[in-house]
Amino acid sequence: MRQGLDLHGLSKSFKGSPVPALEEFSLSLAPGSCTAVLGPSGSGKSTLLRTVAGLEIPDRGSVLLDGQNLAAVRPERRGMAMVFQRPLLFPHLNVLDNVAFAATIRGVPRRRARTDAETFLDLVQMEGTGKRAVSDLSGGQQQRVAIARGLAARPEVLLLDEPFSALDPELRSAMHELLAQVREKLNPTILMVTHDRDEAAAVADHLALISEGKLLQHSTVQEMYTRPASLQVSRLLGGTNEIPGTVREGVHYSALGAHALPGNHQWPEGPATMVIRQEHVILLDEHSPGLLAVVTRIRTRGPRKLVTMEAAGVNLHAEATASPALATGDAIRIQLPTPALAVVGGTSEHRSAPLTSPDGKVLA
Repeated sequence: MRQGLDLHGLSKSFKGSPVPALEEFSLSLAPGSCTAVLGPSGSGKSTLLRTVAGLEIPDRGSVLLDGQNLAAVRPERRGMAMVFQRPLLFPHLNVLDNVAFAATIRGVPRRRARTDAETFLDLVQMEGTGKRAVSDLSGGQQQRVAIARGLAARPEVLLLDEPFSALDPELRSAMHELLAQVREKLNPTILMVTHDRDEAAAVADHLALISEGKLLQHSTVQEMYTRPASLQVSRLLGGTNEIPGTVREGVHYSALGAHALPGNHQWPEGPATMVIRQEHVILLDEHSPGLLAVVTRIRTRGPRKLVTMEAAGVNLHAEATASPALATGDAIRIQLPTPALAVVGGTSEHRSAPLTSPDGKVLA
């Protein structure tokens, strides 16, 4: 019975590095799930993947697959396949024999291994290319072959180390769709490292955020974006709105007034920073109900506008389509929908105005 992949207290240090690459890192992946590991450069993402694969030996901790401790299991016998940023195909083998490689080294007869390889080439939409030299393929095609080669080993766990980062946006979208098809047909457990938040949200069920070798938060994509565990998590996921204040009985009080927090969560009492994703801030004309704000900056990003505003001395940010006619200096109204609000403990380093309740009483 499949139990998934469990990482317990993984720690790994490298000589000459002032901080551990991994520090007491624990994570559980359900069978058939896809988890994307996000974090800044040097945070330990690739070390984590290599440790799971058996290419690095942890100083402490364990890697368990379906309850079996893999400490003494060689990388090629762990039931895992790893796909890297570069395809790393064998240049002396044609496409078909690259994909058949794992089976042939296990002793499977060459004809049967090749027949099996053709099935996986079909899966990654590379049918009919088996006799071609890998040097004749485009970068995207080579990465498809690399994925087919990994899948042909029939791994229980597929490890992806930024496999699409070198591809152009159109090809990346195609590879995301391919990954969805692979999951639907083969249902492997996937652990994927990426720098791209949008990519992670597009392909994964869960996100694991890592910084300086430590796990900051692991949850569903929706939970991570709407209920960050800390300001650090919110910022690493691209959040830009931080409103310092105080929580009392499920209401956040700040320079922007009183905002009831979502009732489906137990919010801590006391000093806290309210966060809301910029794409959830609603922009309205100045005659509509809502908080009065003045536009201080507009940046156009394709079909979107990134709008910076000041409301009651607090800087706020919103994403809007390019259609509203906005200009710097415009007075507008904004709304902060209750379901999109969250708070994290403590206060932001930046406080633009005193914190007050609706009746003007200073709270902090």
